[in-house]
Amino acid sequence: MKAGRARFQVFRAVMLVLFGAFFLVPIGAMFEFSTRGTGIAAPRTWAAWTSILTYPDLTNAIVASLELCVITSILMVILLLPTMVWVRLRLPRLRGVIEFICLLPLTIPAIVLIVGLVPIYYFMALNISDNILTLSLAYVILVLPYAYRSMDVGLAAIDVKTLTEAARSLGASWPTVMARIIVPNIRVAILNALLLSVALVLGEFTFANLLSYVNLQVAIAQLGRANAGVSISTAVASLLFAFVLLMVISFVGRRRPPSLAAAATDPQYLTSGQRT
Repeated sequence: MKAGRARFQVFRAVMLVLFGAFFLVPIGAMFEFSTRGTGIAAPRTWAAWTSILTYPDLTNAIVASLELCVITSILMVILLLPTMVWVRLRLPRLRGVIEFICLLPLTIPAIVLIVGLVPIYYFMALNISDNILTLSLAYVILVLPYAYRSMDVGLAAIDVKTLTEAARSLGASWPTVMARIIVPNIRVAILNALLLSVALVLGEFTFANLLSYVNLQVAIAQLGRANAGVSISTAVASLLFAFVLLMVISFVGRRRPPSLAAAATDPQYLTSGQRT
C-alpha cells in the first residue's frame, strides 16, 4: 500500500515538472527575448517593458480588451445562470437541449462563426454602433461552452430545488433567491466561469482581426512588425495578468461563507425579498 502511494507521488511530481516545463519554458524564452539588448554582449534592458504604455494604439487596445472582459463576463452570468436555474426547476427535460446549444460553439470553427456574424456586425455598424465593445456579443457565444460546464458542475453540487422552495416559502422574491441563495452557494463555479471568460477574451484574435477591430492580441500582432520586443513583453505581461487573476480567484474561492443551506430557511436572512 505504501509502495503504491509512493509510486503515485513520484508519478504526480514527474507530471507536474513536465507540464510546468511545457508552460514555463516558452514564457521564459519570451521574457529572455523581451529583455535582450542590442548587440552580442549587450546587457539586459527593460526598455521593451517600460515602453508598453508609450504606444497609444496599444494602450487603447489594452483598455478595450479589459472593458470587453468585464462586459462579456457580466453578460455571460446574466444570460446563463438564470436560464440554467430556471431549466433545472421548471423545464428539466430541456437540460439536454440547453447543454447542446451551449456546447455547440466548440464544434463550429471560428471562421464559420465569423461568416455568420459579418452581416450582423455590418448592420450594427451602419445602424447602431461600430464600437469595439460590440465584440462582447460575439465573445459571449465563444465563452458559453466553458462557462456552462463550470456552472453546471456548481449547480449539480447543491440541491437547487430544495433551497429555492425553502426560500420562496419564506417570502423571498426570485431576485433574492438568485442573489442570496444560489449565487453564494456556487460562487466558486461562477468565479471559474469568469476566469475562463477573461482568459478567452484576453487571448482572442480571430474574431477581432477578421471583423476589423483592434483588441489586445491584434495590437500585439501589428506591433510585432515594428517592435518585436515590446510586442513580446506585452504578451508576457498579459499572461502574467491572467496568472495573477487566477491566484486571486483561487484565494477568494477558498474563503468559506456561512452555511447558506441553513440561511435559506432563515426568515431574517431573506427579509429583503418579497414573494412575487
